[in-house]
Amino acid sequence: MTDSVVRLDLHVHTEYSFDGRIPIDKLVDICISKGLTGVAVTDHNTIEGALRLKEIIPEGFVLIVGEEILTDSGELIGYFLETPIPKGLSVDETIDRIKQQGGLVCVPHPFDRFRKSRLDANVLTRIIDKVDMIEGFNSRVILPLDNRRAMKFAKLHNLPVTAGSDAHAEFELGRTYVEMMAFNNSDEFLRNLQVAKLVTHRTGVSSHLCTMGIKFLRRRLKSKLRRSH
Repeated sequence: MTDSVVRLDLHVHTEYSFDGRIPIDKLVDICISKGLTGVAVTDHNTIEGALRLKEIIPEGFVLIVGEEILTDSGELIGYFLETPIPKGLSVDETIDRIKQQGGLVCVPHPFDRFRKSRLDANVLTRIIDKVDMIEGFNSRVILPLDNRRAMKFAKLHNLPVTAGSDAHAEFELGRTYVEMMAFNNSDEFLRNLQVAKLVTHRTGVSSHLCTMGIKFLRRRLKSKLRRSH
């Protein structure tokens, strides 16, 4: 394993998410321009974009293939995936499918009170022993208290924390990232994450307004396409 340091935004959505607009073919250049040396692509309910990026990334750039998966009780992130996991499964089935392919389970934005997609609190308590990490800081969380609560929860359960911008648009990318020792596999990643440095900045309400705009435009385009046929 190399002793170099990597800087990774661990929660990024691309054009392959229904509410994302970051072009896959420009993602690496955007990351590099912001000082990042890698990224976890965590599109909603798909790894198609991450696999496409894997084909074109330059040598030395770190890519973690991830997926933000909507379960029947809220969202989970799977890291180090090889095959996609469908949405709508039970939490336990989703976790099993992540683990079966050697992946890691992360709970994103667990206490964001404005996020309807957050994992149900009672379910989180029940499955905590199956969780590998908690997203301790998410740039899109509006109230700082909710991120602090996630950090405290992770510490209480002796779990490492991730951090990410949850970017859906270019201006958000790299607002938050982890600085950690490089790794060769998921086990080393998890171990090194325990002593990683979190570099955090909030994006706040503007990011959510941007996402609303993306959704509106895509729905409108879809409606026009239906009418044209």
